Amino acid sequence: MDLWLGGDTGLVGVNGMTKKILSSKLGIDNTLDELSLRYETPKSAFVLLLIIYVIASFFVSLSATRQGIVVMFGKSVPFSSFSGVFSALANLCIIFLVFLFRKSGYITAMFILCLFQLPMLVFQFFMRNNVNGIAGIFSNLFTVVTVTIIYLMNDRSMKYQQKLYHQSVTDRLTKLPNRFAATEVMDQLIKDDTKFTIVTIDINNFKAINDTMGHEFGDKVLIEVANRWKALADSGRSGTNDFVTRLGGDEYSLIIRGYKDEENIINTIITYKEELEKMVTIDECDYYITAHFGYAEYPEDATDVDTLLSGANAALHELNRAGSGVMLRFTPELHRNERKLELERRIRNALDNNLVTFNLQPQYNLKHQLVGFEALARMKDEDGKFISPAEFIPVAEETGLVDRIDTRVFALAAEFLSEVRSRKADSELTISTNVSVRHLMKNNFIDETRSIIDRYGIPAEKIEIEITESIMIDSTDKALDCINELKSMGIKIAIDDFGTGYSSLSYLNNLPSDYLKIDKSFIDVMNDSDSTKKYVATIISIGHILHLEVISEGVESDEQIETLRSVGCDYIQGFVWGRPMPPEEAMELAMSA
Repeated sequence: MDLWLGGDTGLVGVNGMTKKILSSKLGIDNTLDELSLRYETPKSAFVLLLIIYVIASFFVSLSATRQGIVVMFGKSVPFSSFSGVFSALANLCIIFLVFLFRKSGYITAMFILCLFQLPMLVFQFFMRNNVNGIAGIFSNLFTVVTVTIIYLMNDRSMKYQQKLYHQSVTDRLTKLPNRFAATEVMDQLIKDDTKFTIVTIDINNFKAINDTMGHEFGDKVLIEVANRWKALADSGRSGTNDFVTRLGGDEYSLIIRGYKDEENIINTIITYKEELEKMVTIDECDYYITAHFGYAEYPEDATDVDTLLSGANAALHELNRAGSGVMLRFTPELHRNERKLELERRIRNALDNNLVTFNLQPQYNLKHQLVGFEALARMKDEDGKFISPAEFIPVAEETGLVDRIDTRVFALAAEFLSEVRSRKADSELTISTNVSVRHLMKNNFIDETRSIIDRYGIPAEKIEIEITESIMIDSTDKALDCINELKSMGIKIAIDDFGTGYSSLSYLNNLPSDYLKIDKSFIDVMNDSDSTKKYVATIISIGHILHLEVISEGVESDEQIETLRSVGCDYIQGFVWGRPMPPEEAMELAMSA
């Protein structure tokens, strides 16, 4: 996606202009130093405190020499009394200078107190016999002691904070900046609205080095890589301003700024690639190291730190998956591939660990009598959270895993029906289950189906298999052979989602089926107009003409029930009379029917 979105503004400078924290200075250490200045008090506050101090000092002198009184709260107060107030304000400004600006503030405070304010008070006391000035002298001395203590304690605290900050942004092994530092730099560059590229780097076959030479040797390799790249970044040989970090393990990142176009980006990556591929000699062993580089650019590819890193990693993973290429830029398609691969992994895990389950949605006739259930696939991830069928079913179909899901759900549904019949021998309930076109066409599908029916000892005529009309498009002859064999076993066939696919009457007439299921999309709009109502009525009539019983899916209101009853629908399935439910609840419903 090609977007140009500005970031937040940076800090405000002395003159109110937007100021970028990270300058164009080269070097990793310079970048870290500038990054730490984000939390420094603006210099404008220094100037403001000095101005307040000068004003307060002026009013100290004015109030001390002026005669007269002022009425406050009904009481007469001499002007001279205000000298203490303004003196305290002036001293407070001095204290804040030292606290906020540390060394520069302390030097300024000592200059004001010891070379200006104190000598003036002593001169007035001894030369002009101003005995009232003795209080000012001692107040000044106390202020000197106070700000000195504050400075010493503050300096000690700052050194400790700097040590903690250095540890928080530095990788202990390689001494490069770490993942936190990388995200902090990117976050600040986004706030400064500075164009940059994040490159994530994965050292190839590093696990083999660890396994064959040991972890200590592997650590030396990582340190050597870090030293080379830090020297390269500090030298500026790449022609861009680079910030190298170690993300963890054998993964590094490179933040590139100060470039004109993508050609500069590629040239910089090539420079780091070539530096890496120079022979490494450690403990008298020679190695040649290679890596993959995935990258994404702000603001072209994303406008926040997490998405940028995710994009660069998606490009990197695609390189690792493909096993070819050296560098790759992020595209939105890569995220879709990443999501698909992750879902495929979760589906395989669910199948291997019995995390594919099922819910049952009741089906009723128009007299509100329970006639059966449809088994619907459900899946949990490793944490026990359900994944939407709208997510995993399409991926399962693309990857061929839908066959295993179909079989698993059919087996669970057959087991459920067997349990119902063991508890209630006269039960006439049926179970319907979905089968993909791909699965139906497999050579062993009939044998699988027969095996499950035999295993659970259920009558084949109580099984309903739902297929879509598209099956007649994919392979008509083979489809008819499969369906006819299923029918010979006694299994019922339902045409699912009728009207949303090819909807050819010739196909429908040739398909040996028992039920026709009207898709929810038609039921939703059925009562919107006479034409939509007639459309549904026509589908039901066609079904009856072809000697099919009709089931309407997605029925959600009493008004829809009445309309379907009036046009002769046979069965309904939908939230109005029953949502999909776990097997335990379905069993209670079956026993009470």
